[in-house]
Amino acid sequence: MGNRNVNTTLQGALILSVAAFIAKLLSAVYRVPFQNIVGNTGFYVYQQVYPLYGIGMTFALSGLPVFISKLIAEAPDLPSQQQVARQVTQWVWGLALVLFGGLMLGASTIARGMGDVQLTPLIQMVSWMFLFMPALSVGRGYHQGRFNMLPTARSQVIEQLVRVIVILVAAGWAVHHGWSVYRMGTWALSGGTVAAVAALLVLPRWRQRDVTTTDRIPHVGRRLLVEGGTLCLLTAMMVLLQLVDSFTVKNGLVAGGMSDLAAKSLKGVYDRAQPLVQLGLVVAVAFATSLLPALAEAQQRDRPQAFKQLTTTMMRIALVIATAATAGLISLMPWINRLLFGNTQGSDMLAVYMLSIILATLIQTYNSVLQSKNNYRLTVVALVTGLIVKAVGNHWAVAHFAGNGASWLTVMSLGVMFVIIWYGSAQEIRSGIWTQSFIRKLIGCTILMVAGVQAVGVGLEHLWPAMLTGRLAAGGALLITIPVGVVIFFSLALSWQLLTVREWLAIPHAKTILRLWQRLSQHGGK
Repeated sequence: MGNRNVNTTLQGALILSVAAFIAKLLSAVYRVPFQNIVGNTGFYVYQQVYPLYGIGMTFALSGLPVFISKLIAEAPDLPSQQQVARQVTQWVWGLALVLFGGLMLGASTIARGMGDVQLTPLIQMVSWMFLFMPALSVGRGYHQGRFNMLPTARSQVIEQLVRVIVILVAAGWAVHHGWSVYRMGTWALSGGTVAAVAALLVLPRWRQRDVTTTDRIPHVGRRLLVEGGTLCLLTAMMVLLQLVDSFTVKNGLVAGGMSDLAAKSLKGVYDRAQPLVQLGLVVAVAFATSLLPALAEAQQRDRPQAFKQLTTTMMRIALVIATAATAGLISLMPWINRLLFGNTQGSDMLAVYMLSIILATLIQTYNSVLQSKNNYRLTVVALVTGLIVKAVGNHWAVAHFAGNGASWLTVMSLGVMFVIIWYGSAQEIRSGIWTQSFIRKLIGCTILMVAGVQAVGVGLEHLWPAMLTGRLAAGGALLITIPVGVVIFFSLALSWQLLTVREWLAIPHAKTILRLWQRLSQHGGK
């Protein structure tokens, strides 16, 4: 690959990374005002069906476009590229019609499986967005495969922005007019279809009528099923775990002796974890995978030393950022819960769920390394095994330990996935990434950060008793404790040399922090 193509690829990857970050941020943040508008039961109704939409969004937004772009990029000329796009469109249309028909006709069966037959119209509403999946996934993949990332980036951001607006408007309108939570949920989930239409309107058509070819590209269907399906499954990892929760948490709570209404409300509280985990994942994975284009370039140019160095840097950054975020969220969970959702209900089970940020970040980051080597099978085995652990144990865990049981099963299933991926991958890829010295320093930074944050929190509670009950006061406390935690963690990380200078510089905007630290160190030494 020439320098020009490499530069184009790197620039395109950066554009897509920024767009994906914005889209995921929007997808995480809107849930907080939405829950505040509709309450626990309204949030439960929406979140029960959301994983079905989330799977479709994964197909159309990231999983299939990435695979299709690979097929397009492999084609030698424009006629071949368009022939690939036509063939893939036929296959994806077949998949879309199967999913649409399955959800539309099987909605009542799925709703009964979730323990709430009133969810039927919501599931049917979600099915419509699958009809837009072929045009969106093939259109995005075609432009990406021709190294034109702007159409995909623009359509991703527009899609999420429109969806969030529709959801919040539907929620506000429903509450104002006294709609049932199920009618509200149906209209809120229509945002997926409306957003798909908006995304299509800003996505240029890929067909060019003046270029035709009749030669069919071999094995497209098989590759779509194996490679494309694998990418989609891996991208939808957290959504698939949520889907298991949709079938088991509310039913498990009822089996444990809770009333139907109370079970719906507690499932809504349990689902508060989703925006917090997604936000933690977005930040941690974004920092870590900022090196992904360079990793791909090292693999393409057959530079094993550079590849190993970048892998080590990515995994270290991923663990550091994810650990700091997880520890901060756990130690501040009661205040975060009160500020965002109005009370501290379920803070314990939410704190346990936050542990999944570390494991999910490591899985997603390391999976990027394996993908760059075209190694998919190991991660699929890990994902399927983890999902089986979650599916088999979740109902029992919830019936005996309520929401805490579901949180621990999520963490356990992610742990199983990571162990399989880590120990099943080649020794030369994973050796030397985390030394004992690195782990000791990271644990020390984390413990002292948590201790410092807790000490400041106890002091604030004595000086400001309203913080125990007031929502705004909790927000004020967080404005003080979060910066304290950040300063403690990164001051210790810098002074103990948790990361090398090269690794620090790989983090976006870290150069400014290093310069500031250097000035402070010089000033302190005088």
